[in-house]
Amino acid sequence: MSDTSVIDPTHVDRLAELAVKTGLALKPGQDLLITAPLEALPLVRKITDYAYKTGAGIVTPIFSDPELVLSRYKNANDASFDKAANWLYDGMGAAFDNDTARLAIVGDDPMLLADEDPQKVGRVNKANSQALTPARERITRFDINWNIVAWPGLAWAKRMFPDLPENEAQAKLSEAIFSASRVNVDDPIEAWNKHNKNLRERSNWLNQQNFSSLHFLGPGTDLTVGLADDHEWMGGASLAKNGIMCNPNIPSEEVFTTPHCLNVEGTVSSTKPLSHQGTLIDNIRVKFESGSITEAHASKGEEVLLKVLDSDKGARRLGEVALVPHSSPISQSGLLFYNTLFDENAASHIALGQCYSKCFKDGENLSKDEIISKGGNSSMIHIDWMIGSGEISVDGMTADGITVPVFRNGEWAG
Repeated sequence: MSDTSVIDPTHVDRLAELAVKTGLALKPGQDLLITAPLEALPLVRKITDYAYKTGAGIVTPIFSDPELVLSRYKNANDASFDKAANWLYDGMGAAFDNDTARLAIVGDDPMLLADEDPQKVGRVNKANSQALTPARERITRFDINWNIVAWPGLAWAKRMFPDLPENEAQAKLSEAIFSASRVNVDDPIEAWNKHNKNLRERSNWLNQQNFSSLHFLGPGTDLTVGLADDHEWMGGASLAKNGIMCNPNIPSEEVFTTPHCLNVEGTVSSTKPLSHQGTLIDNIRVKFESGSITEAHASKGEEVLLKVLDSDKGARRLGEVALVPHSSPISQSGLLFYNTLFDENAASHIALGQCYSKCFKDGENLSKDEIISKGGNSSMIHIDWMIGSGEISVDGMTADGITVPVFRNGEWAG
């Protein structure tokens, strides 16, 4: 059992308040849907308190438990692995259509399924991805305000710090989460206001440049990423279609936009392992031609990677490109979290699959067909993996052929 006494209650309270007031910017009368590991109940309770104090209509938590997940792989009949709770995700989509805010808490062991049959894991992932479509589309379109935060789960802590006693491992993970989330300061909300301002300045500069492509160059990487027509860079706080300025990810160090899914060329290597649905995929190496991955390898988890790439026709194309300096606090911590929420904020990254329609000029008014015509990708997956490091440089290419330094040795060039 997790020993929550090693987790600072003051920081838990601050994270809950930050999630409601800055992450979601929950408005009076708005309903809230929370998904969380059972272990994160102390944080869910605090978030619920702040939500109702803010004027929430109804707060609905949905909990998960790793033992129940493992029971399926141990005991279920074969047909089970092609099924998903469609009714649940249809309900989530309906809730979002009624302006329900969405908050996800991560905290389970990221390697929970590492010893399970990769074929079964792939089938479950595909079924879940298909079923999740109604809910995912509303999130990627930014129909509503949403937010993700983290809880220092014990199994996750043991995964990160296997040589430490359990209580010390969990204490160390909690400190890392609270530091990255900026709740280890007296006024986290003001700290995030300043951080959002810095990210907005970076995204504004990139929007002024209006690059047609980015060129990533470094060990194992020589990749040109074309940018979608009328793309727009974003970072930090984002305006949802319901008019609420929210911070989707806590923590967040990235500025990001939509690539042109037909205009990606070259080779790229991952710089950090990807933990995907309980499987570690390491040393990813892929080749892009005309926007699509034509070769893919990994030293670990290759079978799962290839399954992911065959999810649908958009799974081999990019839906996001993001810039993160090597000096980001998460990178400088030297920790591998095995969790995309954190690891993607340690390095520049790309994402396979679905694009964010928000990352277009006037994106909230574009139809699916219009987004596709501008180079946006459509897929039932969205999976980030890290390609940045202190050895990666990035150049921006303008439409008239001018090259502008963006990153040098992993840092902003200007």
